[in-house]
Amino acid sequence: METILPLIQDVGFPIAVTFYLLYRIETKLDGVIQSIQNLPEKMKE
Repeated sequence: METILPLIQDVGFPIAVTFYLLYRIETKLDGVIQSIQNLPEKMKE
């Protein structure tokens, strides 16, 4: 248990940051996808 705890502390923070950044990128990609899908309608105007 003494060797596992420091490993979790060292690896846990980068994993948490990675998941946070992936979540932020996902929300931005959703916006880009919607803009691309609406582009043909805008081009017709």
